[in-house]
Amino acid sequence: MKKTTGTGDTSTTSGGGGIGRSLELLWGTGERPSRGPKPGLTLERIVAAAVAIADAEGMDAVSMRRLSTELGTGTMSLYRYVPGKAELLDLMVDRVQGEPLDAVDAREPVDWRTAVESMARTHLDLLRRHPWLLKLNQARTVLGPTAVRGLEVSLAGLQDMGLGDQELLSTIITVQSFVIGVARMEAEAVEAAKETGLSHEEFWGRQLPYLERAMASGEFPLVAALDENSFATDFDHFGFGLRRLIAGFETLVAERARGK
Repeated sequence: MKKTTGTGDTSTTSGGGGIGRSLELLWGTGERPSRGPKPGLTLERIVAAAVAIADAEGMDAVSMRRLSTELGTGTMSLYRYVPGKAELLDLMVDRVQGEPLDAVDAREPVDWRTAVESMARTHLDLLRRHPWLLKLNQARTVLGPTAVRGLEVSLAGLQDMGLGDQELLSTIITVQSFVIGVARMEAEAVEAAKETGLSHEEFWGRQLPYLERAMASGEFPLVAALDENSFATDFDHFGFGLRRLIAGFETLVAERARGK
């Protein structure tokens, strides 16, 4: 696991730097640079540039030196705004987490089923836009205003489920874990194609002669009996899994309504 202390540029762990400084920057309580900042350079602009680099090239491409080149400033100028990559990472995560919240009103009542589906689909869209999030260790995320607002919105949508507080949080964790699994599978497929130079069709096509012999051997009758469209890529595995999750939650909600 990559980590950093202070101004290192190898962090892939959220909350791996100066937690106090990250919190000050996230909540707007930190002091702004007072000694010669470059005109037009802001913390918001730095974070936006870092997100753009990560989106295009991955998190490993983000460094204070690379950022200084992109922004046309000296590396030391950046350190007047943010101590290092570890703290920058916390700011990047909080920034992109705000994207699904722009048009959301946590006070507007909504059916919990709709809320769960919206939560899942917006989170999947977020991870597709920013696949570098899947590379991060977010076991101990530094909670900024966007993360707390996201939790507020999620809880508001689940209020009519009639569950306890721990169960509500577990519902959110369950949905997010499912989404992360699907998003990681998609991202890894894209990454594998880039690294090997083989398309999805070419990869499986090369295995076809071996699989045909295996199916003809009689050793794998259940696999051999599968419909030829079983592995078609147009099947909506995400939608199927999401519907099953919601059906499972409906059972729990009904149990709680009956006092179980």
